[in-house]
Amino acid sequence: MKARASITVLITLSVFSSVLIAYALAQPKSSGAPPNAPAQVKVDGTALDIVYNGRTIFSGRIENSADLDRLTTSDFKVGDAVHQVVAFNAKTWDKPVVLAGLISGSEESFPCESDRNPRSPAIVRHSSGLSKSLLNQAVYDRMWDWVLSVDDQPRTRTTVSPERASVAGHDFSLRAQGYEIILRFRPRFYQAHRRLEHFEPWTYKVWDKPVVGWCSWFAFLDKITEQDMLRTADVLAEVLAPYGYEYVQMDDGYQRDIGLPELWLEPNEKFPHGLGYLASYIKRKGMKPGIWTNATFSQTEFAEKHKDWFVLDGEGRVAKGNWIRHILDATVPAALDGVVKPIFRGLREDGFEYFKVDALRHLRYEGYNTFSDHFRKKRLDVTTAYRKYVQTIRDVIGREFFMLGCWGVRPELVGIIDGCRLGTDGFSFAGLSQYNSFNNVVWRNDPDHIELSEAEAYRSTTVTSLTGSLMLLTDRPEVYRTPLVEPAKRSAPVLFTLPGQIFDLDPSRSQNLWRVDAEVSGKEPKVFDAGLTPGCHLYLLEVNRPFEDWMVLGRTGGENTAIKFEDLGLDKEREYFVFEFWSRKLLGAFSGAFLPGEVDPKFNCQVFCIRERRAHPQILATNRHITGGGVDLVDVRWEGNRLSGKSRVVGGDVYELFISIPPGFAFNRAECDGAAVLEGQRDGAVLCLSLKSDQSREVAWAVLFQE
Repeated sequence: MKARASITVLITLSVFSSVLIAYALAQPKSSGAPPNAPAQVKVDGTALDIVYNGRTIFSGRIENSADLDRLTTSDFKVGDAVHQVVAFNAKTWDKPVVLAGLISGSEESFPCESDRNPRSPAIVRHSSGLSKSLLNQAVYDRMWDWVLSVDDQPRTRTTVSPERASVAGHDFSLRAQGYEIILRFRPRFYQAHRRLEHFEPWTYKVWDKPVVGWCSWFAFLDKITEQDMLRTADVLAEVLAPYGYEYVQMDDGYQRDIGLPELWLEPNEKFPHGLGYLASYIKRKGMKPGIWTNATFSQTEFAEKHKDWFVLDGEGRVAKGNWIRHILDATVPAALDGVVKPIFRGLREDGFEYFKVDALRHLRYEGYNTFSDHFRKKRLDVTTAYRKYVQTIRDVIGREFFMLGCWGVRPELVGIIDGCRLGTDGFSFAGLSQYNSFNNVVWRNDPDHIELSEAEAYRSTTVTSLTGSLMLLTDRPEVYRTPLVEPAKRSAPVLFTLPGQIFDLDPSRSQNLWRVDAEVSGKEPKVFDAGLTPGCHLYLLEVNRPFEDWMVLGRTGGENTAIKFEDLGLDKEREYFVFEFWSRKLLGAFSGAFLPGEVDPKFNCQVFCIRERRAHPQILATNRHITGGGVDLVDVRWEGNRLSGKSRVVGGDVYELFISIPPGFAFNRAECDGAAVLEGQRDGAVLCLSLKSDQSREVAWAVLFQE
């Protein structure tokens, strides 16, 4: 490790300093890759500007300059990871330095925690909208992959808050106070510091729309028939589509074999009307058709006749690998033109809009890794060849349709796939804390399909939804006409979220990602694939809307100990209502902390809607969605003695507003334009107002009180 310490002090006239800053601000934004190099640090007395990639990303100053002892800058490079540090030291312990300024990033920048605080409990954090959490001590700019942070230290207090958000970029206020303040800049953060070599976010955007639907695999396995698909589409369109379910994805079982294009595009006898008919039927139901494919190739005779299309073993024969059979050589254009492109061109022409590409781990491990000498003899890179295979699929289907890479974590495919199935077959939310920092930054995390069993229905849908992950159900359609469907309705759609942490809460998996280059068997999960045993019980979603901010905390177990508001990023001096969503109960109003109580075995989880207490009637939650209004509330206002708002309701579903009534207020009446007011039931200090519309629409409601 090499270190270089320097102090750059501009002792010229302030006018000249202003000219330099104005010049930096006027420079055009780079259209190419940002440099993996330190930023330009400009110090003018106690004023500090940091310029990177042609833009000023920080402008600030020391507010109490008389208490500043020294300011130093240092650059470090550890491997490919660049650290640039600006340190501020106070003269004495009792007079801390105060640094205040503005961080400016692209429209993809967001506030977060950049490093794990060892004093904090294990909580996976996400936000819908830009976070205002008091835990934030950094800004990460996804578009250019840099992070600017203040090192967390026991005697340093830092706040980072959104100031301005627009399509042109975001600004965040930073205020840090301490005897020692360490301002740290890290370029190429995910690429170099997190060792994701292929992460180039300036070349692609993450999928920012909900991915919610159904997959046939656990419902029907490879016995799936056309009639099964049609029947399921009927039920989904009727029961779940109104709640945000869109995709109907057919898995293994329709193809005649695996390999040649016609074996995929001309399905077996169970699908007499063909794939185009099926996709068209699903679309007529108002949903989006998805389909499973596989990277293996089984036709030995064809492979022998086209040896130059395939990977060869050390003896010059067509190679064979477990789970992959023959391995198509993606460095041969004719192989891609003859096999890969026709398959996905045909499926797209049939009307499919969601593509699950399976066996990618086997293509890499039993295929390209095991027979890496084949590529070395051609002086070609194994990873480049592997990416070429999947990039070909991406190019054929286009960026407008969702592409899921399956299965296991695939760091080589970053930037190509929209989502990644993190672990083995079977739902597990363990990976949502092992790869929480990847979700909606690198790709969309997929914990696999959810079965609505009595033990898991509430817990699985809750955690998947609160983390903004991919959510597909996988039950037989009859299940969706039973009470088990309730948690599935209340957890969809899944909001697009941003991670509150750009580190993994459980790093035991992601820290081993480098091993993908040395695996030769994909049979079992690897040390870097998502596990099956969750190591975290708390999942926090921060909801930020123009009219209100609140938090939703999901709890899947653990000890019944006090949960501190400051650990959630809230002001410990303020008072908050805590409303449990599934049981529809107000726990009370608390300062400092609250006791969650025991988890009800009926739900196997809890969902707490946490809102700051006001002196007037206010919304505690709605019953539409586990976010307590994050999906459905469009606007909420308190004016005079009138609480009013707008909500998106589902046709035929009873929509409930849970409203607190403080002492001194009495419920008078309720009005609604677009839905019938069914009743208003009082339970202590909580009013439950029920509305119902015959169709899905936006309705305007008002609740009048008298003092």
